[in-house]
Amino acid sequence: MRWTIKPKSNPNEIDRLSKELNVDALIAHLLLQRGISTYEEAKKFFRPELSHLHDPFLMKDMDKAAERIESAITNNENILVYGDYDVDGTTAVALLSSFLQENYPNVATYIPDRYSEGYGVSLKGIDFASDNDFSLIIALDCGVKAIEQVAYAKEKGIDFIVCDHHRPGDTLPEAVAILDPKRNDCEYPYKELCGCGVGFKLIQALASRNGATIEDLIPYLDLVATAIGADIVPITGENRVLAYYGLQVINTNPRIGFKAIIDQIKKKELTITDVVFIIAPRINAAGRMKHGQHAVNLLKETDLGAAQKFASEIEQFNADRKNLDKEITEEALKQIQENDEEERFTSVVYSETWHKGVIGIVASRLTETYYRPTLVFTKSGEKLAASARSVKGFDVYNALEKCSDCLEQFGGHKYAAGLTLLEEQYENFKQQFEKVVAESIDPKLLEPELAIDAKIDLNQINPKLMRILKQFAPFGPGNMTPVFMVEKLNDTGYGKGVGEGEKHLKLSVVQSRSMAIGAIGFNLGQKLDRVKEKNSFDAVFSLDENEWNGQVSLQLKLRDIR
Repeated sequence: MRWTIKPKSNPNEIDRLSKELNVDALIAHLLLQRGISTYEEAKKFFRPELSHLHDPFLMKDMDKAAERIESAITNNENILVYGDYDVDGTTAVALLSSFLQENYPNVATYIPDRYSEGYGVSLKGIDFASDNDFSLIIALDCGVKAIEQVAYAKEKGIDFIVCDHHRPGDTLPEAVAILDPKRNDCEYPYKELCGCGVGFKLIQALASRNGATIEDLIPYLDLVATAIGADIVPITGENRVLAYYGLQVINTNPRIGFKAIIDQIKKKELTITDVVFIIAPRINAAGRMKHGQHAVNLLKETDLGAAQKFASEIEQFNADRKNLDKEITEEALKQIQENDEEERFTSVVYSETWHKGVIGIVASRLTETYYRPTLVFTKSGEKLAASARSVKGFDVYNALEKCSDCLEQFGGHKYAAGLTLLEEQYENFKQQFEKVVAESIDPKLLEPELAIDAKIDLNQINPKLMRILKQFAPFGPGNMTPVFMVEKLNDTGYGKGVGEGEKHLKLSVVQSRSMAIGAIGFNLGQKLDRVKEKNSFDAVFSLDENEWNGQVSLQLKLRDIR
């Protein structure tokens, strides 16, 4: 693990901003690191307002999309809301379909089957629309590359509206409207929306044309916040506002489906991290283990009894998914060792029996062991399908693009992508991908980086600092939890291993003559010896609150020690 301290902000700027905001230098430094350098920007950061959201009609084609939906409603057409089977797709489908159904009954939803149809817009989905007399399909979280599929729908007299946030190819599909802030010709001011976020901009546009206000749409923000967390988009700008208000909805008045999930986990207040690790995997599990439509049904359910039944089924899917991904991860690690591939620049593994629903999770698990760009393949119909995961700082999408002559199709982002290829191309692709990464990756990216915001002294830590840091939330890419480093700490003699197999580390630490403060280091139990011998050590941590017997105290949440 390499520790890197982020560059110190300009001292004059720190001084100016701390005076302007009446905060100490450390807070001013943390704000400057996040691109916040004025009173106005700080006010927007600490006090997100719904009025900070952009006008949806700034998005290219938004007027065309709204007009086509309105004419469908006027002419009594059947509308099919189509979305991908992951959290972003299913929340987006639940959001748009429930919004339309408030005033118009002829709306149905369609989630492709992960196994028989695969990712994105499928011909089977279009045939379903044609057979059931749908004349408008609205695709969410997919579609920006569906050139053939949209053309096929057009032949059948079906119009398409695409709401996507993935990078478009050189040519766009011939849809009525394509809402995607990443289009080169789209001047929408915020480029980092998730698929559900683009869906939200569409309902914002439709609502505004009917005289409704943004406040009327607050109940939908629990879905948007969940998609933002699950899809790992930056929590900056507009996403920060949507996540902030969405978390309030989740914690005060969540939809029945969320309530049914939250009731099972007995947690008082959920943060965006809880949404990512508790709610999202359960929504995802439905699409992984059975069918994404289950997730949509749960998210739209209005009867608590029915929602609890759905939620307990999904709980079971999630338990099955956990067992499966553990099993497959072990097999994949064994394959890397048996093939003598521990020293490569990439991990590429394949078994035709692996469950397609968990290969993305397995790819993430493998990067925890061998920190490098990773692909996990399985058999999918006549082809092989893979999930790709990357390491910080390396664009796996670009690397795949350089291997595209071996691929049938691929799509995704900088850090996560999906692809299919013919079985006979597997070995060829594996060699090519290794070569592309070996030639283009900076070797230091193959060691995990622990990025540190600031070096501080233990006596700078107090309840006031914690109060302000809490207002930096919601945390996520672009606004990660502040991470600090303290040098020359000593354990007060309390240090011990805790948890199963003593794999966690519990300490009480001091720095020269400071007050003692508690510290917990998850999975750092093996470093106990380093702190026991009265040796002084350096630590990297985030600040946390520990609640015990009704008492709340500050503690260091250790990331690493040395």
